[in-house]
Amino acid sequence: MRRLRIEQESNLPAVRKVPAHRAARYGLRSGALGLLLLCGWTAAPQGTGPGPAIGVSTKLPVPRFVSLRSNQVNFRAGPGFQYPVTWTYERAALPVEVIGEFDVWRQVLAPDGGTGWVHEATIRARRTFIVTAPQARLRRAPDEDSGIVAYLDQGVSGDLLSCDSDSDFCRVSAAHETGYLARADFWGAFPGESVK
Repeated sequence: MRRLRIEQESNLPAVRKVPAHRAARYGLRSGALGLLLLCGWTAAPQGTGPGPAIGVSTKLPVPRFVSLRSNQVNFRAGPGFQYPVTWTYERAALPVEVIGEFDVWRQVLAPDGGTGWVHEATIRARRTFIVTAPQARLRRAPDEDSGIVAYLDQGVSGDLLSCDSDSDFCRVSAAHETGYLARADFWGAFPGESVK
């Protein structure tokens, strides 16, 4: 049996949440998430979504999960460019929860609990996850007794491929490995949500 331990890739930036005033002053250099991880970071509580509300602009369920499109996304204090940037997140494909809509702006909740408004062009519908457990087991089948494909360290992210509504596991892919991850070990899917 081949066992693989997947750690945060060193060539990918860690999830960085940079206060806007520091981003301009220090050239977007901050280890905020690293500090959060070392101090026993836990993810923000997820909503009960998707839905039951419907977005006024998209007619899609609110809340719902999406992901950041690029390695630098500004979270603003309000829905518009006239509002100040409160945080800059530096991690493409980071899952965020849409909790509100106004025109082309989406109010989102990040895994660390940060909220803000982002332009719709900075997010995409692709479903992703981020490991919140200190170490998660990627399994061959959606069963606690199934063989282990890999160990995923806290902060590792990847694609959320599918979830059955009645299962405690979701099918995911990370670092060229595919398997099943317990819902309790990651942030990016609602309890009982079906993802196709």
